[in-house]
Amino acid sequence: MDDHTAGRKGRNLSWQLPEVEEILVQAHVVSLPLRTRFRGQTRREAMLFRGPVGWGEFSPFPEYQAGESAQWLRAGIEAGWQGWGEPLRRHIPINATMPAVPPEQVESVLTRFGAVDTIPAVKIKVAEPGQTLEDDVARFREVRRLVPQAGLRADANGGWSLAEAVPALERLAEVSGGNFEYAEQPVAGVEPLAQLREALAAAGVSSSGSPLRIAADEAVRKAEDPLRVARLGAADLIVVKVPPLGGVERALHIVEQAGLDAVVSSALDTSVGLAAGLALAARLPHLPYACGLGTAALFEHDVLEEPLIPAAGVLAVPGAVEPSPEMLRRHRVSAEREQWWIARMRAAHQVLAAELLGLRA
Repeated sequence: MDDHTAGRKGRNLSWQLPEVEEILVQAHVVSLPLRTRFRGQTRREAMLFRGPVGWGEFSPFPEYQAGESAQWLRAGIEAGWQGWGEPLRRHIPINATMPAVPPEQVESVLTRFGAVDTIPAVKIKVAEPGQTLEDDVARFREVRRLVPQAGLRADANGGWSLAEAVPALERLAEVSGGNFEYAEQPVAGVEPLAQLREALAAAGVSSSGSPLRIAADEAVRKAEDPLRVARLGAADLIVVKVPPLGGVERALHIVEQAGLDAVVSSALDTSVGLAAGLALAARLPHLPYACGLGTAALFEHDVLEEPLIPAAGVLAVPGAVEPSPEMLRRHRVSAEREQWWIARMRAAHQVLAAELLGLRA
């Protein structure tokens, strides 16, 4: 048993799983329109529920099966039934997130994240299906022109091959004018990330004279062993998201064991889910990078009367968040979709119950 498994087992022996009906009694399923297509979606569906200590969110993406979705449910239950403890900081620096839009739409997206001269960093989607490297370069150039003070990040979601990633990152680093902070999951998998780091070093690709930094995202949150990235030296930093890692406490443990810098990011959560991300960012011992927790700005409507949208490049760590009854009513899904989400939650709950039984054995 590795350290991660041992630590996880020790932490979860006292973890209590509420019954399904206890979760469903105050559950609401909503569908929120997005301003721009993001991750192939124009709407975001989520199940929100109230527990004894607050609200939780269960919103795995539609293609996720019960095993993967179970960790999202665990995170929501942690928020509603356990809470997160005391923060180490009260304000979190927040990056803007740039979908794969054409250059003429970049400015309108940036303004949703507050005054552009206060934005500390911009995460820019690249390697979008149906687009080319020239599309990515044009998007980078326009972001750089509008926010010259901001650090720039490329998020490929594993969309490049190794052969594509090296010249693409060299080109984007050049366009960034020394402001390139890191590339997030440029290739899929852990071993390919390690190979890419070696290839970039051999090619001399750098930013401001330093080796170009690589961040692991899917290689952490989708991996059976999220610490393998650190053991193989496959990344310089890790991107951590509360829902797929099973909650704030488990994410903190992974960051601690990995021994790498961490960036906390959203899984396109509503403001209820973003509160958990802010709780994680507020509890990390070190927070060297702005976090990707401003994605409420990508929604036309949210479930809070005052969504968690950054101002002056930061978000305050909230106390309790309370969805608006009117917003829950207005954005409620159809009865058919609600039943689909209930069945999905029940399946994820079964996985959690079996896991908990195994840990106690």
